[in-house]
Amino acid sequence: MKQITITTTFSVYDSLEELNKEDKKIMLQAIEARKKAYAPYSKFSVGTAVLLDNNEVILGANQENAAYPSGLCAERVAIFYAGANYPNAKVLKLFISASPQDRELEDPIPPCGSCRQSIAEYEMKQDVEIEIYFMGSKGKVYHSNSLKNLLPFLFEKKHL
Repeated sequence: MKQITITTTFSVYDSLEELNKEDKKIMLQAIEARKKAYAPYSKFSVGTAVLLDNNEVILGANQENAAYPSGLCAERVAIFYAGANYPNAKVLKLFISASPQDRELEDPIPPCGSCRQSIAEYEMKQDVEIEIYFMGSKGKVYHSNSLKNLLPFLFEKKHL
């Protein structure tokens, strides 16, 4: 038997005030998108802002459904919209803000597993890493240079 060690690196900002001007502006858009979430069942709202290489910023908010599997996470709402409407644009950065509706949350919330796989598909397709910034409703902001930090063993089309 052999063991392997996987190391990931994240930058941690104490607040969004530490982000550069452009990144702060886009994270504020993700926070505003979170307020538009349709989450009557989980009462957990997520907002996302995706920066494309054509300088478009695409917003997404989670959309729930009484038939739970029919809903969609904010990250996939935004990234699928970008793929459908800007098929030749590359996703450069993805910003996430998430929190329960009844309280502030300071814990940074990363993308769920399904969203990680969807983001991975775009990162591999475009052959450009996607920077990911994530936070709760306030507090620390985590930054990853690539989805690979969040999902080191990617399931890729080459495996099919």
